[in-house]
Amino acid sequence: MLQVARLSPNLLGDSSALVSRFARSQHLPDGGFADRSGASDLYYTVFGLDCLLALREDLPNAESRAYLERFGGGAGLDFVHLACLARCWAAVSGGNFGRVPREDILRRIEGYRSRDGGYGRSPGAETGSVYAAFLALGAYEDFGVSQPEQGRLLGSLKSLRSADGAYADQPGAARGLTTNTAAAVMLLRHLGEAPGGELADWLLDRAHPQGGFFALADAPIPDLLSTATALHALTAMQTPLDGVREPCLDFIDSLWTNRGGFYGSWADDGLDCEYTYYALLSLGHLSL
Repeated sequence: MLQVARLSPNLLGDSSALVSRFARSQHLPDGGFADRSGASDLYYTVFGLDCLLALREDLPNAESRAYLERFGGGAGLDFVHLACLARCWAAVSGGNFGRVPREDILRRIEGYRSRDGGYGRSPGAETGSVYAAFLALGAYEDFGVSQPEQGRLLGSLKSLRSADGAYADQPGAARGLTTNTAAAVMLLRHLGEAPGGELADWLLDRAHPQGGFFALADAPIPDLLSTATALHALTAMQTPLDGVREPCLDFIDSLWTNRGGFYGSWADDGLDCEYTYYALLSLGHLSL
């Protein structure tokens, strides 16, 4: 994802500096990046760091390291924040994990392995979720370690196919979600399975005529998270974006602010690094 997001300045041009300024404005004195309440949070720190990396800006490594060291090996963190801790360490370490509690973090992530071989959002879950599997894979890739028992993970993923042919976050669902389906596409590719062309068709059917992608077919408005993940999966499947490129560019432009950040949807009234990063990822794909 980050490689593609680094292409976003091709479309942003001089506005890249404004986006960079916004991302830096979210960096707090304790070394973390601000959530929507203004407090430091590992989740938002991932996106703050990745925004700066996408724009090829220097990271506040010393401050970020001090912030991350507060969490040690991740004891007391939930699954999502464990994966975020891994991603943050990967960003600031430059591949040198000598002082990073990598083994402790990965051991705790494995503690969320579900009984069906996937990953759940809580320890001991019966079935895994697409989102948790995607985060777990990302943590292993960030740390340069092979993910164990990938065959069982694939079996868990296949059980999450929804009745409409997409992917949901629990077995037996009638309808899939755009974000889960896009994540499943990337997981399948990593696990050696070619995603079927019907998944590309399903994702394209979620495109809004005026730009952006819906999370669900009956969602009232498109959103930036669904747009970024759909574009990422479609590009991975080598699906031409000609039919959605210009409307999506218009959609992203409609979410832009003169502060340098991006809103998450037309109904959003707050700015953060998360949706700003999704804008960069979307622009990177649309620049290809």
